[in-house]
Amino acid sequence: MADMKNLIKSAQHAIEIERDGVNALIPRIDEQFTRACEIILACEGRVVVTGMGKSGHIGNKIAATLASTGTPSFFVHPGEASHGDLGMITGKDVVLAISNSGNTSEVVTILPLIKRMGARLISMTGKSDSVLAQEADANLDVSVSQEACPLGLAPTTSTTVTLVMGDALAVALLEAKGFSAEDFAFSHPGGALGRRLLLKVSDIMHAGERTPVVPLGTPLGTALLEVSQKGLGMTAVADAEGKLAGLFTDGDLRRTIDKGCDIRELLIDNVMTRHCKTIRADVLAAEALAVMEDYKINGLIVTDKDLNIVGAINMHDLLRAGVL
Repeated sequence: MADMKNLIKSAQHAIEIERDGVNALIPRIDEQFTRACEIILACEGRVVVTGMGKSGHIGNKIAATLASTGTPSFFVHPGEASHGDLGMITGKDVVLAISNSGNTSEVVTILPLIKRMGARLISMTGKSDSVLAQEADANLDVSVSQEACPLGLAPTTSTTVTLVMGDALAVALLEAKGFSAEDFAFSHPGGALGRRLLLKVSDIMHAGERTPVVPLGTPLGTALLEVSQKGLGMTAVADAEGKLAGLFTDGDLRRTIDKGCDIRELLIDNVMTRHCKTIRADVLAAEALAVMEDYKINGLIVTDKDLNIVGAINMHDLLRAGVL
């Protein structure tokens, strides 16, 4: 059985090697990197990433990161490109070719065709004197002095460094384009961030007949029926013009009972909260959540700018929508 100390030592040594490889990238963010960014920023098409083997796996991730941060991108397998998929590339695209050796045959084979169609070429290689690096309009140096694999065979440090260079490229382009969190959310509508940045109160509020509301002068017992039937733990109270006059919640009911009041003799006017927090329908649902958390309340009446009642929302709605 393997010695525990040796296992830990091997793992730590691998991490140290990869860390050093990543640190070595910093001075390589130079004019070649700037040139690569300029080429992509001027691109009228998409960034087409290609690479074989482990470079291909890393290329897939880089393409996905670029696409989700505002740079339209996709991956093409270089072997498949030689058998028809090259038609996916146009002269308006930029090809980002990844090869540690810079001489991978499947990648080198398609270089003349990429050049012929007029697409710009950016390379990520570990060999600046390789065919790929020499043919590229810009070469990003991802060379490493040592693989984390003790045999020096399995791509480890080299793939990590290439992935980090891809992330650096994506981030630089993101900031250059002024790509915002809302832009990111549009690429991720199904994720938690998308829901927080795209979902509005109007998308999840209870509106129309589902809105709990009673007029001023309503007996408290009748108002309690409205609270129970609508199931939101509250009801809005409207004046004669339909504007919000107050709010009655389960908490107001408990306080009323604690005072020893006779529920049968009270009107909603006597026990409602007159100056309650409200929210607009066109604001983000995340903002409604912030208001509820700040004021430690479980629901909000939705109004327009003139305090006309248009709906209601509570914490359960936000939970179901994935905002919470």
